Amino acid sequence: MKLATLKDGTRDGKLVVVSKDLTRYCAADNIAPTLQAALDDWAEVAPKLEALYTDVEHEAVPCERFHEREAHSPLPRAYQWADGSAYINHVELVRKARGAEVPESFYHDPLMYQGGSDNFLAPRDDIPLGDTKWGCDMEGEIAVITDDVPMGVSKDDAADHIKLVMLVNDVSLRGLIPGELAKGFGFFQSKPASAFSPVAVTPDELGDAWQGSVIHLPLMVD
Repeated sequence: MKLATLKDGTRDGKLVVVSKDLTRYCAADNIAPTLQAALDDWAEVAPKLEALYTDVEHEAVPCERFHEREAHSPLPRAYQWADGSAYINHVELVRKARGAEVPESFYHDPLMYQGGSDNFLAPRDDIPLGDTKWGCDMEGEIAVITDDVPMGVSKDDAADHIKLVMLVNDVSLRGLIPGELAKGFGFFQSKPASAFSPVAVTPDELGDAWQGSVIHLPLMVD
């Protein structure tokens, strides 16, 4: 199924179910007011959302036109946002751009940082930038939304906690990154709010392209 959060004047927006062709939506706030509320009780809520998704596809319920400009990020804020640099080619290019070597450990121990998740940008909103010298950069990435993942979970069991998949426009301020990392304490100002796709989808929507918890499709960046 496909889920979105519409802007409604509140911080967390209103949960809606979106049609497969992304043209129509039906409010789902009678099932769960927000996507976070749905995740908190996913086992009980998900079947109800799936049933509504079926009704939307069969045009069995009243729907309204879906416009991406009216959508917030599926999760306007989240309890956790962890970003992993799992593609070594990307790491090599970024490090080369600032004249840094790639440590040998990066080839078998992927990088990961914990970013700010108190606020995410809406998918069609502008990226605020106070000064072009900050070096605003964007990166196309894939994100997964999980339910509660137990500490020490195995790799195979962790995959079962993936509930939704979406795209990310990960924002970096390249002009600020070297100075921050030189302090030895990680990102803060140089990694502002990122933006996510208007819609989050359950892995089954990807069909055969979802294998081993990896999307086997090209990521198109314009």
